Amino acid sequence: MKILLVDDDRGLAQALTLGLKLQWPDSQVAAAESGEKALALFPQENPDIILLDVSMPGIDGFEVLRRLRETSDVPVIMLTVKGEEQDKVRALELGADDYVTKPFGSLELMARVKAVLRRAEASTVDAATPPLICGDMTINYASGTVTVGGEVAKLTPTEYKLLCALARYPNHVLSHEALLTRVWGSEYRGESDFLKVYVKRLRDKIEEDSSNPKYIRTEWGRGYKLALC
Repeated sequence: MKILLVDDDRGLAQALTLGLKLQWPDSQVAAAESGEKALALFPQENPDIILLDVSMPGIDGFEVLRRLRETSDVPVIMLTVKGEEQDKVRALELGADDYVTKPFGSLELMARVKAVLRRAEASTVDAATPPLICGDMTINYASGTVTVGGEVAKLTPTEYKLLCALARYPNHVLSHEALLTRVWGSEYRGESDFLKVYVKRLRDKIEEDSSNPKYIRTEWGRGYKLALC
């Protein structure tokens, strides 16, 4: 496994590198102390996951993430300052897979890394499952693609997994806790921000009018459902 660690705090970077190597002895950890160096290293290292600090001189973590998402769906965990709720939401909206607030423990970070890698690798639905057609949207499980009006919707692995979780029980309401558990894992049952942000992102990509969705419906106080047209 290749890991790209981006943080201008050299002491923290060294400690994290040691912890990652202890957890995954065969892993390769590349460190970058700035956003500029991270963007330069990314195509060379082709990492399996990126740990990206938000607050850095020059190009900050948000801008690095924005540029990465223009070309790649590589899993990214943002390292944010404790108490900055808006940073967490912004990170998710830009396409982060998770965030960890500083200061954090080594065990917490390793658990988050494992969870993100598990989501990235997990197969959501058996490829032999017949395609699901809902209005002008089609979920093709064999190819792992979603088309809307004949055009392929560019979904991230987590967005696709969320849509498949809803599609598994069409026209049935799934609670926030159930969706968080199915898509992110049981340890994320209380992370309501994840679900809100990803539902919004998914709607932006598959709905004709995301402010008046016809596919992903909100059932206030209960959860969400995929409405078959």
